[in-house]
Amino acid sequence: MPLDSSPAAFKPYIPAHANLAEMTPRALILGVILGMIFGASSLYLVLKVGLTVSASIPVAVIAITLFGVANKMGARESTILENSVAQTAGSAGESLAFGLGVTMPAIMILGFDLEISRVMLVGVLGGLLGILMMIPLRRTLIVDQHRELKYPEGTACAEVLKAAATDVSRDAAGELREEGSDAMRTARRRALLIFGGFGIGILYKTLAVSFKLWRDTINFEFGAPLKTGSIGAEISPELVGVGYIIGPRIGFTMAAGGVLASLMLVPMIKFFGELASVPLSPGTIPIRDMSGDDIRAAYILYIGAGAVAAGGLISLARSLPTIWNGLRGGLAGMGKGSTGDASLRTDRDIPMKWVVIGCLAIIAVISLATPLHMNVLGALLILVFGFLFATVSSRLTGEIGSSSNPISGMAVATLLFTCLIFLVMGWTGGRYYVTALSVGAIVCIAASNAGTTSQDLKTGYLVGSTPRMQQYAILCGAFASALILGPILLKLNEAGTVYVPAAQVAPGLTVDASRLPDTGVLQGPQAKDDPNTYKVWHKTDTVGGPAGKYFVDNAGKVVYLVDPGINGHHSVRPDGTEVKKYDAPKAVLMSYIIKGILDRELPWTLVLFGVMIAIVLEMAGISALAFSVGVYLPLVATLPIAIGGAVRWLADRRNNKLPQNAHLNEEERQAAGDRSAGVLLASGYIAGGALAGIIIAITAGVFTEFDALATRWADAANPFFAGVMSNWLSMIPYGAIVLLLYWVAREKAARE
Repeated sequence: MPLDSSPAAFKPYIPAHANLAEMTPRALILGVILGMIFGASSLYLVLKVGLTVSASIPVAVIAITLFGVANKMGARESTILENSVAQTAGSAGESLAFGLGVTMPAIMILGFDLEISRVMLVGVLGGLLGILMMIPLRRTLIVDQHRELKYPEGTACAEVLKAAATDVSRDAAGELREEGSDAMRTARRRALLIFGGFGIGILYKTLAVSFKLWRDTINFEFGAPLKTGSIGAEISPELVGVGYIIGPRIGFTMAAGGVLASLMLVPMIKFFGELASVPLSPGTIPIRDMSGDDIRAAYILYIGAGAVAAGGLISLARSLPTIWNGLRGGLAGMGKGSTGDASLRTDRDIPMKWVVIGCLAIIAVISLATPLHMNVLGALLILVFGFLFATVSSRLTGEIGSSSNPISGMAVATLLFTCLIFLVMGWTGGRYYVTALSVGAIVCIAASNAGTTSQDLKTGYLVGSTPRMQQYAILCGAFASALILGPILLKLNEAGTVYVPAAQVAPGLTVDASRLPDTGVLQGPQAKDDPNTYKVWHKTDTVGGPAGKYFVDNAGKVVYLVDPGINGHHSVRPDGTEVKKYDAPKAVLMSYIIKGILDRELPWTLVLFGVMIAIVLEMAGISALAFSVGVYLPLVATLPIAIGGAVRWLADRRNNKLPQNAHLNEEERQAAGDRSAGVLLASGYIAGGALAGIIIAITAGVFTEFDALATRWADAANPFFAGVMSNWLSMIPYGAIVLLLYWVAREKAARE
């Protein structure tokens, strides 16, 4: 791709000679806090449905609003460069959450404990490595190819920052704007929308989940001929918000995969297997005795995992020309990182010597850190794959945006190559699980954060920020978010953990307790009924009971199966209370790849069925990756995303007919939709609903009596929660927030 031959012709909003407040303590602190908040909500989403959405615009709007409130209370007026720094620091949390949520739960799924030191190390090292590797590429990708690489989210965020520029910023830019202008009114309306959506998300989730005023999930099961088939939806604000932001194409494609799994594959397996009197591997009970959820757990998950892996690799293969161009441009740009006009404020990066020293220090820590179980080969693989995919991610983000960047495909490719190399070396078995996954996790996080850094630097280039200040800001934001996301991940898993009595799943199972050095105690609500300390047994086979983590007494008798909150299968505690589980679809895929290659234990027939689904879809011109994620996830998770996509389609269809939009081409209409009021309200829905979900899950063990009381009341007296009409009645409050989203998303016709 040709380079821009006249980058100097571009004029940023704030000139290079302007001297405005930029990386102030308040801007950095606010950005870091917002990064933690949106990182937490993104982690919640990636555990539920395997995807996140860009947090750049919501973070920018909130920062602008809070600085505006502080100004009315007597504080100094913020500058657009301060807002840019806050937005840059705040965007790191979302990309870190994706990388952690895609990879780290796989350690637990593989039978190891989610150690806080391991999770935090991976998050910190991967996040910082991705940012440092992007810095030498800035001039090539952001400056020299400014016209070719659009960076859609970064460009949209720059427009938001410029629209809300304060007096001091407008004076520096030489722009005149009246206090009562349309731009000022638009800035205030944007703030109202995102904070309003945030409040609605929290209120809706709290009333539904904590107070049981209506159901948070509806489900309709079918009889013959679609026996065990079902259709349902988690009627929550965060998922409809996700669907609105990612749009109808991806939303409906994901839901189509769910329809195939729930209304075709599950009933078909039941139909053909109902006469079998013996279990069909990998199932452990006859199909005739299985429910729809049992069939999904035993068979559909492997089919979906095969489809997701194939879809990710196909999307990566399709990007090979871009990968080559990006790698070539990245290598050519390595020497340009500090060759710009350093006298200009807008052309100052972190010096290359510190970038190199930082990368070498990170690799040294990776090699020496005990929790990562790393060796020299693993560290070298991280260095090679990290640079390759950080470069690729930065370029792809500029071409197709963060939402379409195949980060999970890059992680799958990294794991596949790593595991195959380990297999050739003879490094098989459980001791190399963590090493392989640590390689994949750090590379995945580095690639994800490199793409986010690119978007932020594009925003800064357009508004006139100092690159070095932005780079410092996102390094701080990534470090802080990594420290908090690890504990949140562990708390969400702990809150959904169920200690299943052995009599239900593995009656009479015993083991030599003297060979078990580790001990553990019950956590959460069940701990008050059993304070005993048990030996911990990580069972890897299915003889006598399912594989997993068990608590064993001193005599060697198995007492509990520890069913985790992430990817667990038991959602009811012995006392009858229900818990929320997280499917973590991408993490399950990673665990299947590692275990399948290093242990040669994978139901390849089912996996290949999924691979063929992906190939057929690609031959038909349909995005296999989004469809495959829908096959893996339950329909209750993908249908509400499709509903949000449908609202976006209706709103965009109406808005595109307005006179002011009639002259726009398809790309400009997409960009306008991404900056619309609907996206801001949907972002508020996501942040509010997800944060409420996290808080409710973490505090579930504290308010058990209140939860039990609310459940008893709802079961006995609330027709919205229990009874034959509860599914339909619960759609009334859900319909209200869906209709509100459409109403807000409608634009008004421009005045003549």
